[in-house]
Amino acid sequence: MTLNSRIIFHLMGLLLVCNGGFMLLAALVSGIYNDGITLEITTAAISTMFGGVFAMFYTRGHKKEVKRKEGYIIVTFGWIVMSISGMLPYIFSGAIPGITNAFFETISGYTTTGASILEDIESLPKGILFWRSLTHWIGGMGIIVLAIAILPLLGIGGMQLFAAEAPGPNADKLHPRITDTAKRLWLIYFGYTAAETLLLKLAGMSFFDAINHALATLSTGGFSTKNASLAHWNDQPLIQYIVIFFMFLAGSNFVLSYFAFKGKVQRVIKDEEFKFYTGFIFCFMVVAALVVYFKANVPVSEYHPMVLGEGESAFRHALFQVIAVVTTTGFVSADFTAWTPFLTIFFFGLMFLGGSAGSTAGGIKVMRHLLIIKNGLLEFKRTLHMNAIIPVRYNNKTVSEHIVYNIIAFFVLYMLLFVIGALVLGAVGLDFVSAIGGAASSLGNVGPALGSLNPVSNFNSLPDAGKWWCGFLMLAGRLELFTVLILLTPYFWKRI
Repeated sequence: MTLNSRIIFHLMGLLLVCNGGFMLLAALVSGIYNDGITLEITTAAISTMFGGVFAMFYTRGHKKEVKRKEGYIIVTFGWIVMSISGMLPYIFSGAIPGITNAFFETISGYTTTGASILEDIESLPKGILFWRSLTHWIGGMGIIVLAIAILPLLGIGGMQLFAAEAPGPNADKLHPRITDTAKRLWLIYFGYTAAETLLLKLAGMSFFDAINHALATLSTGGFSTKNASLAHWNDQPLIQYIVIFFMFLAGSNFVLSYFAFKGKVQRVIKDEEFKFYTGFIFCFMVVAALVVYFKANVPVSEYHPMVLGEGESAFRHALFQVIAVVTTTGFVSADFTAWTPFLTIFFFGLMFLGGSAGSTAGGIKVMRHLLIIKNGLLEFKRTLHMNAIIPVRYNNKTVSEHIVYNIIAFFVLYMLLFVIGALVLGAVGLDFVSAIGGAASSLGNVGPALGSLNPVSNFNSLPDAGKWWCGFLMLAGRLELFTVLILLTPYFWKRI
């Protein structure tokens, strides 16, 4: 099979043009706030768009057909091309000197990880802060369209399970309904972002802070405009509760939001993944809140005055951090690694959970955990009844063995890559706790980690080799492993 390289380069060009257009938005913000780098961001935008237009012009007349191999290449290299071009505003403006740091910050943005190398975020120009948040928002919507419209066609990670439920493509071939899917999802995504911006503004944030945090929340990214992240507003509980609500929405399947807006609320309530997603968050919040209230002994003055009392504060911080880690948003209202050793291990475990399939969240995803548990429990029955055919069921439908095997393979690869990731970080100089925390956080696109990479620190202390390695883990985790790892196999590149 010969690769259709012309359409690959054509689509890369299209991505560059879109990326440049978003940079112009950042340049506009820079001009409005007169932060002194409007020209630099505009230059980056024009350079990016020029490269995109050249690629599209050079590949005009391409064969408009994307097969499975081209799909893998387009998805993986699309994120890489966006990250390479996306670091230009940082480099041209001098906000982040050095290619390693600029690339790390950029790929952390597009993969919606939220890990940062910046020491003083508040000193950055407004245009750069807005571009930083925009990389989150672009990557978040990209992963939604990817999960709903593309991955089911490539047979990745069990995403076929809700392909039939999605208001979009059929699972056999590319279809015009993919365009309709993307439009509807963009509308929901944009609507949620606008709604959160308005509510945060009304709750007391400045408009600039509100729109930046809305962009980071809906993408489950976690970049903030403040050094202390959401802990900056610990004396304004309403702001944190608004962010909690939208983190919850962003971590749920966006297809369910579509059904809810269509009036099909029963579809949402009866969805197994949504029930477990909600149940997990509630149970984990109760555990964390009780430990924080009775054991953590956090001084009342540590994070700002506790406006509504210690009980409310324990509940709010526990709920905030549980949702931030489960949905892989990574915002911080408190340093959960400083509470108790139990909660440090507890939150480390939550890094492997992930949000819902079809959401902007990273991680393994609730759906996969649910099906692995179901299949594991059914093995007891199969052991007793060797000849019985006992299929796994999800949302009252039988799940094919192919999907079950795919999910088990995903889980094994995920844990294997986590172990290798931690070993590499240990090899470049990190201590044990920092290495396992950094690997879990990067692979799960969480953001804050453990040890020297804890929630109130950053990733700047990582050696350059560690930053490039974490960037690879972020990309692999964001694109469901198979999409990236298959490109590293020799038989992928063989002609058939």
